[in-house]
Amino acid sequence: MIRRVTVPTLFPPPAYSHASVVEAGTKVAFLAGSVPLDADGNLVGAGDPVRQAEQVVANLEAQLHAVGSDLPHVVATDVYVVSSEPTVLSAVWEVVEASGLSAGPHSSTLIGVACLGYTGQLVEITATAVVP
Repeated sequence: MIRRVTVPTLFPPPAYSHASVVEAGTKVAFLAGSVPLDADGNLVGAGDPVRQAEQVVANLEAQLHAVGSDLPHVVATDVYVVSSEPTVLSAVWEVVEASGLSAGPHSSTLIGVACLGYTGQLVEITATAVVP
């Protein structure tokens, strides 16, 4: 159902693929950004991008389950991190790698940004997934 492609003539990406191809006729879910808020709307992990990334992945997993999918069926993500420091971006990426998202591996872009939508928010992930 999902064919993940790492192009042999390009530099090998760490724990993601260059492209994911989904056969026509398959249900695809486009998920809004998963954010580090709990069910009551409270920020989880204030000042801690790793803790926020863990909450974001947990919330993403809940979003996926709500549409009949799961982390291994994610074909693409954009991972936004409020930082310009490679070490902070890498720490968040390690959370993504440790999750079921890396099972594919999925296609992903890690992006350092100036700010996100909620006060204190440091991490957000948008995703596209196959619904098996």
